[in-house]
Amino acid sequence: MDRSDAVSIDELWEERRFLLDVAHWMLGDPGAAESVVDEAYQRWYGLSDAARRRVTVPRSWLAKSVGGICLDRLARTGRGAAGHEEARGARPQDVAEEAGRVVLNALESLSTAERAAFVFRAFGMAPGTVADIVGRTEPELAELAERAGQWLRLRRTRSTTPRQHDAVVRAVHRACVTDDGALLTSLLCSDVTAFFDGGGKVRALTGPVHGCRPVADSLLTLLARSPHTTLTTHSVNGRTGLVARYGHAVAAVIGLDVLDDRVAQVWVMLNPDKLRSWNPALRETGGGRETGT
Repeated sequence: MDRSDAVSIDELWEERRFLLDVAHWMLGDPGAAESVVDEAYQRWYGLSDAARRRVTVPRSWLAKSVGGICLDRLARTGRGAAGHEEARGARPQDVAEEAGRVVLNALESLSTAERAAFVFRAFGMAPGTVADIVGRTEPELAELAERAGQWLRLRRTRSTTPRQHDAVVRAVHRACVTDDGALLTSLLCSDVTAFFDGGGKVRALTGPVHGCRPVADSLLTLLARSPHTTLTTHSVNGRTGLVARYGHAVAAVIGLDVLDDRVAQVWVMLNPDKLRSWNPALRETGGGRETGT
């Protein structure tokens, strides 16, 4: 290495933080993100001196390596099956503050390509680079990036009062338990989106569902009445949501984002691993956590 290869401590740590953010948002696991970034640097130092000198922007090379490693890991685990100018230009720290845990959960319900398009575009990577990593065309990536921007804007505009939110969710509950498709459709925004997280452990929908009628149909199909299933209202992430139980076990936890008097987004947790914290607590209290029927 000669002096022209030297970089400042600030640049080194900013670069590593950026790569860790990308890997974390792709995999949802800080430990796995560390491993991915370490592997990317190992690949970098596995290059010959001449090959490294041919790389004009090392940070971009490393980001592309991180993206490829993440996609490989998602493909191996099957988790991948389970945003527009605003999103594209967002800084990593802004994305993290804006989206929070709920978007991490949403990402897990997307395909690997959709997840990668969201994360890479949100972190400012060039469209051509993202298309190369993901294997999608730039117009397809632009559409996915637009959806990401919509999700973030919805999170910022969530101003419904708890009382309004509760009233809408209880109406959704009533529509579901009575199998009233017309009522349920009327309670959803025309561009509502539903995410189903099965974690590859149950046969759940593997991508988001868009539109009031498709979302209503999907929910009514999932929550179809039977002697073994019940649906109750319950606090989910601090606001009224829905809990579906098969026998005595919680089989689904449903969060709803309400704007004005309509549901804008639906988050359906079906992953048995993520429901473990619900089932032991419910068994210990004999079902006392329910808040209604």
